[in-house]
Amino acid sequence: MAQLEKLVEEGKITDPESARGRLLGKAAHLFKTKGYERTTVRDLAASVGIQSGSIFHHFKSKEDILFAVMEETILFITAKMEDALSAAETPEEKLLALIRCELESILGDTSEAMTVLVYEWRSLSEARQQEILLLRNHYENLWLECLQEAIRAKQVKGDAFVLRRFLTGALSWTVTWYKSDGPYSMDDLAKQALGLLVQN
Repeated sequence: MAQLEKLVEEGKITDPESARGRLLGKAAHLFKTKGYERTTVRDLAASVGIQSGSIFHHFKSKEDILFAVMEETILFITAKMEDALSAAETPEEKLLALIRCELESILGDTSEAMTVLVYEWRSLSEARQQEILLLRNHYENLWLECLQEAIRAKQVKGDAFVLRRFLTGALSWTVTWYKSDGPYSMDDLAKQALGLLVQN
């Protein structure tokens, strides 16, 4: 939570308790459940109890809302990853930190926004898509650098790019079956995922 507060203070993301922040949270939910195209400005306004016109005090268009959901989600998760990496020392610890962060983003408070990011980014204009891709590239490069470091240390075998693609699929799929009240904690899950990578 300290990371969130820092980003809010720096003006990089919106305070989730503010009117704008609540709107982004509701928008992520609606864009996930109804889809971006089927969600109207009226739907968005109703979700936070305001008139449709009031939304334009915060955003110029519905696309601006979609972009903000995606941009702020990537910035938040990337900052969490960088923070976790700074506290890790070995390649194995770094990979575990990244896996844990990604699981938190997929299964935690940002779950809906992450789904929107994956499935709705093509609804953005081409220019906005490029902005999101630049942010996503930075996020992915953190993964690739850590994987390459682990490969050099002979803790992991394979090609970093291919391993990352496999990991993306495996971690993303957890949203369909993982239960927080089940037999495994998120730490357990992260350690088991790491075990698929690391050569003992």
